[in-house]
Amino acid sequence: MTYSLYLPIDEVTGKDVDLDRAADFLELAAFFSKTSMAITSDLANEVSIGAENEVSIGAEEDHVDLDAEMKYGEEGLVAGAVNRIKERRRALDASYPFKLDSGGDILSFVAVDGSFGRAAYILCLVLSNLESMSSVLIGSDVHPDDTETQELRKYFQYFATAALAAEIHGQAWSFGFPRPDHSGFIAKLTEIWKDLRDGSVKAQTGAPPNPKDDKVDVFAARPYKDQLPGFLAAVAQVATGLDMKEKSLKGHWGAFKSRWFESQPVTEFLVYMIVPFAIQHDQFIDDVRTLGNVLHRLRVPLLVSKAQEVVSKAKELDKADVPIEGYDRLTDAVQWLTKYRERYMA
Repeated sequence: MTYSLYLPIDEVTGKDVDLDRAADFLELAAFFSKTSMAITSDLANEVSIGAENEVSIGAEEDHVDLDAEMKYGEEGLVAGAVNRIKERRRALDASYPFKLDSGGDILSFVAVDGSFGRAAYILCLVLSNLESMSSVLIGSDVHPDDTETQELRKYFQYFATAALAAEIHGQAWSFGFPRPDHSGFIAKLTEIWKDLRDGSVKAQTGAPPNPKDDKVDVFAARPYKDQLPGFLAAVAQVATGLDMKEKSLKGHWGAFKSRWFESQPVTEFLVYMIVPFAIQHDQFIDDVRTLGNVLHRLRVPLLVSKAQEVVSKAKELDKADVPIEGYDRLTDAVQWLTKYRERYMA
C-alpha cells in the first residue's frame, strides 16, 4: 500500500489476532485513498513485509501446523478481516460508509455526503485509532494533532447525544463539560428538570463545590404530556479513552441524585455507556454487567441515522424545535471530516 498507515503485526497475527484492528486498517486505508479503495489482500502483503523486518522471530515458528497457519496466518487474516467488515455492514446497513465488492477483494469508501450516521462511523473509526488506543495512525501524516483530537471528542459528545435521543425515542441534552451552551452545572441541571418535572434540583451538603458534569455526559427522556413521573429516561457517560471501564455510571448515579437533588427523582433512569470502539464479543457481556447498556461503534451510527430521520420529518411538519441539544453541530462535524480527508488523501 502507498499509505503511511502502520499495521501492528503483533496484534493481527498469532492465535489472539485482533480482526477489528485489521478491519480498521483497511477502512482507514480506503478512507484516505485518492481512489477511495483498499485491496483486502494487501493485508497479507503488509504482514509479510512486517515479518521480514522482524529480527526476533524464533525458529519455533517454522513448526506451526497447516491448520493453524490457515486459521491465523496471512490468508486467515484477510478472510477474517473481510468477515468482520461484512458483520459491520450487516449491523449498520446504509449507515456503514464502506462497501465491499462481491468477491471481498476491494473495500471502497462511500462518500459521507449528508449522512450523519456515516459521519458518526468515520468519527468512531478515527477515535478508535488515536495514539492512545492504537498504533495504526502513529507516525503517519493522518494522525490528528492535539487540538484536532479535542475537537473530534467534542463532536463525538454531540453524536452520542443524538444516539441516546434515538435510543429512547425522546429528547436529549448534552450535559458533558464543556456544554455547548457554556452553562453552569446547576443552571443546566435546573433547565433540564423544568422539562422532566420529577424531583427538585438543589446542591446538598458536602457536594463538590465546582462540579463540571459529575460523570454525566448525556441526559435523555421521553416524558408524558401529563407531566407526571414514571417515564422512559436515561443517563450516559461518554468515553473515548482506555479508561472507559473506570467511568461506569452504574455505581455513581445514586450518588449523583443524592448530591444534586433536594427531592430526588422517583423515575428510574437507564444507565448507558457510549463509546466509539468496536467491542470484543467475548467481553461484551461483562461490559454490560459493569457499565450498563453500551452503545458502541455498531450502534451509535445507526441510532444517529434514526435521529436524523426524526429531525428531518419534524422539519417537514414545520416543527421548528429540535429536542436534541448539539444536533446543529453535526453538520460541522461532517464538514470537518470532509476537509480532514481531503487534506491527507494519499
